[in-house]
Amino acid sequence: MTTLSYNEAMKTQLLVLAAGMGSRFGGVKQIESVGPRGETVLEYSVYDALKAGFDEIVFLIRSSIEADFRKTVLSRLPPRINFSLAFQETDSLLTRKELAAATGRRKPWGTGHALLCAASRLDAPFAVINADDSYGREALRIVRSQLCRLSPGSVEFCMAGYGLGNVMSPWGPVSRGICAVDPDGFLRGVTEHVSVLEEHGDFVSVGASGVRTILPSDAPVSMNLWGLTPAVFPLADGLFRDFLERQAGSADAEFYLPYIVDSLVKLDKVRVRVLPTREKHFGLTYRGDLSETRARITRMIAEGVYPDPLWGKTDLPL
Repeated sequence: MTTLSYNEAMKTQLLVLAAGMGSRFGGVKQIESVGPRGETVLEYSVYDALKAGFDEIVFLIRSSIEADFRKTVLSRLPPRINFSLAFQETDSLLTRKELAAATGRRKPWGTGHALLCAASRLDAPFAVINADDSYGREALRIVRSQLCRLSPGSVEFCMAGYGLGNVMSPWGPVSRGICAVDPDGFLRGVTEHVSVLEEHGDFVSVGASGVRTILPSDAPVSMNLWGLTPAVFPLADGLFRDFLERQAGSADAEFYLPYIVDSLVKLDKVRVRVLPTREKHFGLTYRGDLSETRARITRMIAEGVYPDPLWGKTDLPL
């Protein structure tokens, strides 16, 4: 594995995945207001990332929401923040043959496809987050700290490992990637549980056939806070081409980022260090999550975690 000694001054980037359709939420949740001045969840995550030491932000969006995104998010960011845009569309990165097979497709191909769509903007060790989730400043800090030990060509990655009990929604079942971790703290694999809910204090995974499995409350979970390097892109592209060979004709199949990591770990192409965090994730999965997210932001402002307004005079290390 290619690594470097710790270097606090090393450039690190943050990729924010903001191109999702928001089907369960019922709208474009990436630009939904949760702060007192109209701030979005992703703005608070960007603030946390900058406080954690990240140098540059890359926003991955769809062209159809660009105007709203610029008006509701980018217009509020201080000019000194270094950011760029990347775009994910249904036809992004597909060959003519793949496009011909995907004539019925109306939406992009998932978070793994989103990662590849941002490749041209990422040239240093980087973290990946979803735009509609709040990950906690400490989780971003520990991932950034690990990235400072990696070279751009390293195939040793990392991820924040949340406890299952800290990443649930009271409004309905959620999809969660449960991680198997070896004794040295490296990822063995990720199993996607597509319907996890809390029942009478238990965390229950409901399978496609209705089989119910109780999961431990402290089971390590991937919330898509990954620490990667540009070395992931050629490896992920090969997996994407294999995926399209099988699924190009599907209207719904998705190429997930956890699938990329899980596949590369099992092929012994990469190692992924799991960094445990006690942070409590929150965000917008369902419409009912909106009021709770707003209440949490209000409490965190009162506690001094965030300023109000968020992008007023701050002590950001820019």
